[in-house]
Amino acid sequence: LRHDEGEIVVPGPVLTDPSVITRPVDLVFLAVKTTQNAYSAGWLRALCDEHTVVCALQNGVEQKAQLAPLVNGATVLPSVVWFPAQREPDASVWLRAKPRLTLPDVAQRVVEALRGTRCDVEFSTDFTTVAWRKLLQNAVAGLMVLANRRAGMFRREDISELALAYLREGLTVSRAEGAKLDDAVAEEILANFQRAPVDLGTSILADRQADRPMEWDIRNGVIQRYGRRHGIAVPISDVVVPLLAAGSEGPG
Repeated sequence: LRHDEGEIVVPGPVLTDPSVITRPVDLVFLAVKTTQNAYSAGWLRALCDEHTVVCALQNGVEQKAQLAPLVNGATVLPSVVWFPAQREPDASVWLRAKPRLTLPDVAQRVVEALRGTRCDVEFSTDFTTVAWRKLLQNAVAGLMVLANRRAGMFRREDISELALAYLREGLTVSRAEGAKLDDAVAEEILANFQRAPVDLGTSILADRQADRPMEWDIRNGVIQRYGRRHGIAVPISDVVVPLLAAGSEGPG
């Protein structure tokens, strides 16, 4: 892990076989892509029971629904992860700003586990709004995949206009889902990308460039799905989502 003050090599042990787990644990941090959830099922069965809390360090607004069938009766605690990091070609991770977690409820196990670490923990009384705001940020980052460019592309006028239109489409859907987000959020999210270092990437772009499956459904497809559920027109999603799906899954 590389950060402004130096480097950290994460200490072991690193386990690679869930059969070595002999009993459930109190707290699990699940920090894999949603495209890898099914591959985590064996670990979750071994690590979890009805007394376990699984803190989902994952994108999207559907963490509970996606993980409930896999966690052996454990409590799934969704989170919003503010972890501005990118994976480097040498398999290191570059942490580009201070990380934090937003949780819907006071979770003492999580607070205790992260006490004294670099990662702050905060709580929100309106978690739906926070989660949808982060989802909109993730969704518009999907445009980077289609352009095969990093954050600097948002300084283009044409990309800015497209991004704002897409964000406003997502805002309409988020409000139908109960998020309290005003119109200024679209401009704020775009401005954050425009102020970012031009070489700032995103995990979905890294997955595309490495030809790995992408989290297009829980970052972008969700806007299309929920929009249709509420009878909201989502014309930009209807273009963006099929292109991301094809880029992730082929064929061809």
